[in-house]
Amino acid sequence: MISTGDTLPEATLIQMGADGPEEVRVSSKIKGRKVVIFAVPGAFTPTCHSAHVPSFMRTKDQFAAKGVDEIICVSVNDPFVMKAWGEATGATAAGLTMLADPASEFTKAIGMDFDAPPAGLISRSKRYAMLVEDGKVVALNLEESPGACEISAGEGLLEVI
Repeated sequence: MISTGDTLPEATLIQMGADGPEEVRVSSKIKGRKVVIFAVPGAFTPTCHSAHVPSFMRTKDQFAAKGVDEIICVSVNDPFVMKAWGEATGATAAGLTMLADPASEFTKAIGMDFDAPPAGLISRSKRYAMLVEDGKVVALNLEESPGACEISAGEGLLEVI
């Protein structure tokens, strides 16, 4: 599992562009930049929808004041769902970047995958938030339970940076 001090591995995520799905290399988002990456078990799921995404919408300006270039939300969903979710929550309008990890490539590469069959969640992402500077993880807040959103919320990450 990824930890503070580690360098993020290369992976390809997907976002919706003007002409449909577009590949996004993780390296293109993190090289020479200060970014927040937070991940959720699933778009439109209760805690993700009502707590996690809104926490980063509330704190976006505070992160910007600390030099954060971009806040990225990652979920093991398809890019069509991530686009719709970004629009439904207001996250896209607020300036958050919604990226899909449909094959769980990035999530598995950093050791953050889990299964919760009773909830219909297979090969999904644990709930976490991290600050990444030029590809290196400088802060990582991982929730013990996927239903919790405390230390991985925007306010929780701000407290440690």
